Amino acid sequence: MSKFMYQLYQNKSSREKVSGLWFARAKAVETLDNRAMATHIAEHGSIYTPDVIFGVLEKYRTCIIEMLLSSRKVKIDGLGTFYATIQSTGAESVAKFDVKKNISAVHIRFLPEQEKALSLASTEFIKKVKFSEMDKYAIEDGDEKPTVSDPL
Repeated sequence: MSKFMYQLYQNKSSREKVSGLWFARAKAVETLDNRAMATHIAEHGSIYTPDVIFGVLEKYRTCIIEMLLSSRKVKIDGLGTFYATIQSTGAESVAKFDVKKNISAVHIRFLPEQEKALSLASTEFIKKVKFSEMDKYAIEDGDEKPTVSDPL
């Protein structure tokens, strides 16, 4: 069974009303790259080998970037939509707007699937999650794997 890991932390900011209160934050136990995902997919009874799946994932990744750079959104059915936004500063007039001076960043954004049956929006996603608190909290250096307590 999948377990969504969280870690408790205390807000220690003296300037906030929530100072001293404890909160949960999501904690990843591992980051999977395309090779690891390809192996994982292949282990789910796929007729394709991890190398074939990896090739498709890599091509898909490069095509998503290509489409975003071409002012297109990319919707992955059942997951959500990738799209690009621009961060810019204002210009006094259209004539004084300069792309190099006024556009400071381009961001890739993700909007989770909104269709009720497939929704990954927070209100639906939380209904699917099985939470587990990390038993060890000193893993910030990444050397130590967390242990898992029983799911809530």
